[in-house]
Amino acid sequence: MKFKMQNKQNQLIERISVKHLIVGVDIAQQLHVARAVNFRGIVVGDPLAFKNNEEGFASLLIWIKNLQRLNNLDEAIVGMEPTGHYWINLSKWLSKQNIEVVSVNPHLVKRNKENRDNSQSKSDKKDALVIADMVKNGYYSEVRYTSESFEKLRVLMSNRDVVVKRLVSSINQLNRWVDIVFPELRQVFKDIKAKGAIATLRLFPSPVELETLQPHDIIRGWKSIMKRQPGLKKAILLLQVARKSVGTRQALDAYKFHLEQLLEEYDLAITQLERVEKQVTEVLNKIPFSKKLLTIKGISEISLAGILGEAGDLSSFSHGNSLLRHAGLHLAEASSGKWKGQIVISKRGRSRLRRFLFLATMSLVANNPEFKTLHTHNVKVKKMKKMKSIMKLVGKLARIFVGISRRNESYCPDKLQSLSPMAA
Repeated sequence: MKFKMQNKQNQLIERISVKHLIVGVDIAQQLHVARAVNFRGIVVGDPLAFKNNEEGFASLLIWIKNLQRLNNLDEAIVGMEPTGHYWINLSKWLSKQNIEVVSVNPHLVKRNKENRDNSQSKSDKKDALVIADMVKNGYYSEVRYTSESFEKLRVLMSNRDVVVKRLVSSINQLNRWVDIVFPELRQVFKDIKAKGAIATLRLFPSPVELETLQPHDIIRGWKSIMKRQPGLKKAILLLQVARKSVGTRQALDAYKFHLEQLLEEYDLAITQLERVEKQVTEVLNKIPFSKKLLTIKGISEISLAGILGEAGDLSSFSHGNSLLRHAGLHLAEASSGKWKGQIVISKRGRSRLRRFLFLATMSLVANNPEFKTLHTHNVKVKKMKKMKSIMKLVGKLARIFVGISRRNESYCPDKLQSLSPMAA
């Protein structure tokens, strides 16, 4: 069955009834502003400014209940922009009070701010009213509240991104340090991240210290901190390049101190990355369908954790295309009359989810026989560009993930192989 977004849009509009009080909330760090309208868009009541704490949330609830009573409205729906992280606590608190919470796209809020007054002016009260109008017109999305396991994955993967950035930064700075002080080290160790290179930087940080040493001194030092160490040839070559080094010999004490701190940062990032990935593995084991998804050759625990952390429970999606829309991977076209614009990816969705879906697909194309066959057929037979084929396979991966999660079935390579003549 084809997934049609228009059907979903109609459902969102039909959910707003004559008995609904529609509330728009402009989110801020300390002071939120709320406005309310009825199903026709007529403003109801005065604006409310409330603090981002328990007392402020309670005042919002009282304000909503009073407006419902005065206007004989039985239902309430609250819309808000997902501004940073400031909206999360309010949305969860309202949900516990049995108030339906939805989100609106900040980009659409900016586009719709002139609907009422034909003015480019901006204020918190106006933004709250614009949000309420958008919810009334069905321009909103349901807030996906995930279980604890999926929220853990989202937090852990976000933490992992921060750790990886620090690790990459420390490696880049180590490379810069080597370029200045000991550029010939790369003749011995091609990769600065190699265990031998790191051990050499810890023990013999500058060529000056190596000039007075013998090969057996180098090997003895490596053995003190490495289980498997380079051999005699590496030690001799290290001494040879050290004697001919063109690295700086000024301010070596400052450079050594800098290197110590860089290595400390590198060690900390490596340790933290191992701890985070261990936690990710433990959480994945608690999600029933994750084991079946991991049976797909080419899907790693990290890529799957990134997808589940951003998307939540995949079984809650009606179709793989809805997962693509959630990620912002659906297509957008600009055409008018005889003019046909370029079809592009909208990128209106979760950027981290897009990244992990793309990386997972790239891994499948490289390691999974079925996806490799589909990609080859797309490129060589259908004459697609390689990137277009990859993006087409991203959609197939999304449909496979949602299908396995919803039906709780195992991955079946035969189904993909039967589609190979037709490609993706």
